[in-house]
Amino acid sequence: MEKIVFLDRATLAPQIRLRAPRFEHELVEHEKTAADEVTERLTDATIAITNKVPLTQEVLYRLPNLKLIAVAATGTDCIDKAACQRRGIAVSNIRGYALNTVPEHTFALMLALRRNLVAYRNDVLAGVWQKSGQFCFFDHPIHDLGGARLGIIGEGVLGQRVAEIGKAFGMLPMFAAHKGKQDMGPLYTPWPEVLATSDVISIHSPLTLETRNMLAMPEFRAMKRKPLIINTARGGLVDEGALVRALDEGLISGAGFDVADGEPPHPDSPLMRIAGRPNVILTPHVAWASDEAQQALADQLMGNIENFVDGKPTNLVQSAY
Repeated sequence: MEKIVFLDRATLAPQIRLRAPRFEHELVEHEKTAADEVTERLTDATIAITNKVPLTQEVLYRLPNLKLIAVAATGTDCIDKAACQRRGIAVSNIRGYALNTVPEHTFALMLALRRNLVAYRNDVLAGVWQKSGQFCFFDHPIHDLGGARLGIIGEGVLGQRVAEIGKAFGMLPMFAAHKGKQDMGPLYTPWPEVLATSDVISIHSPLTLETRNMLAMPEFRAMKRKPLIINTARGGLVDEGALVRALDEGLISGAGFDVADGEPPHPDSPLMRIAGRPNVILTPHVAWASDEAQQALADQLMGNIENFVDGKPTNLVQSAY
């Protein structure tokens, strides 16, 4: 019998169904798990489910029965995969479930900021419309998406979908060549050109040692058209202190972020300090979380576990051998 332990069930909405796998098992669900609770809760587990609870080398070496870590997300940066390889623990993740929800959230942020919806809503609530004395007023600039140059950092399925939607709006998408790389082929626009010519830059990259702080002051200073910066990927891809400085210096026109470097962010973190500005929208890492996408994730999660137990593993990012 397999013992399955879900360390952070609260990372899925309560209305999302987690179906029982088709084999003899015991399933234990914990809403949340602190770092000092992980080892105890996984002591007898053969399969661990985690969304964001880290599984470190120190923990993994104390879990002799663990065979599979089923990550309830696409990103696996919370797992020490090298330690898993040494221990013979497989790691699977979720793929393709966010094809609609993340791009739609990306464009919700983009539209709201390009059209200054937050600023105009605040003005309406403050009575500015009545004071204007006419049917409309023009206190904040409004820009179309049509004709705007859309720089996309990350050419995976989400970046590709953002490009498709951008084309439907009449935007001109460009996939940025990887920072520091040359001659990557016809799909890519050189990194410096994307920085210099984009009206909107949307990030869809994984967080790695190479991509951490990929946008910092040198990059912001190279942005000639004062673009919007949209990040629905991972906190840490953008230097948050530099982002605040870029906004203060007028190097960029706004920021729409669904992620932070440290979640939840500290109340005095750079993003929280600017969250109330009308040209900034900060949402709590929910771009992925439409009900439809969460249910697809939950179904795929249990499918990965069933396939592993059946000896036909799917979505492995780290095999057991």
